[in-house]
Amino acid sequence: MVVTVAADIDAAFAAAQCVRKTHEALVDYLQAGLTLTEIDQYVAEVLKKLKCKSAFLRYRIPGNPPFPSHSCLSLNDCIVHGTHLMTDEPIAPGDLLSIDIGVVHHGWIGDAAWTYAIEHASDEAVRLMRSGRESLERGIEAMQTDRPMIDWARAVQQCVEDEHGFHLVRGLGGHGYGRTLHGAPFVSNVVPRHRSEWPDAWKLFTPGMLIAVEPMISVGGPGIDSAPRRWPIFTPDGSLSVHYEADVLITEDGPRNLTEGMDTLPDVVG
Repeated sequence: MVVTVAADIDAAFAAAQCVRKTHEALVDYLQAGLTLTEIDQYVAEVLKKLKCKSAFLRYRIPGNPPFPSHSCLSLNDCIVHGTHLMTDEPIAPGDLLSIDIGVVHHGWIGDAAWTYAIEHASDEAVRLMRSGRESLERGIEAMQTDRPMIDWARAVQQCVEDEHGFHLVRGLGGHGYGRTLHGAPFVSNVVPRHRSEWPDAWKLFTPGMLIAVEPMISVGGPGIDSAPRRWPIFTPDGSLSVHYEADVLITEDGPRNLTEGMDTLPDVVG
């Protein structure tokens, strides 16, 4: 979606900041021993206090049942689209939990994710989370007006794969948004080998574009579990994964991170 009216920009910012506030509330709440069901219910309670509703609950895409959770709760080898129904086991010290929160606030969407380690993190997990944070920051910096979208992918892939040695998950990426959760353009996290892989790669960032960008990174490789599953997407080898996402408005002066403040969220909670 393209927004140019100041009131619409303010509304998009307000929705994105509701997501930030929900993540900040989670920082004080998350701890070992909680179940995914308890965490999802807490998200619902925070959204209600913020006068929002979940943009994910009962969301539909072809081939899947309605999404059952208020938030996406992706644990350890779950890359994205994790639900509170995946397991009844409590989260444990050393787990990695990626939480993706989508809200509807006065008709506008906010959509952003962060990954948290519970109580402590292995050296590998620390490096994996660092690659996610850094790639998101550097990718956003590359989203300059009148530059092609491939600049985002170049910056993210250089950081994650060339410098940190991890793997961006293929086939998943960011998207346009606004008054609807998903829209054009698709924003790949990797440089395409040929144009048909990502037709929008040379589309220019232009003022007013609202884009949710989201590196999804795994330790083991770029693929996903091809076994028949309904919402959650897992790494095929059971290796750890992380997910980071921000809402970005393209302006004449460069990218504006509408979810600003999330970059100060901690890696380790509980």
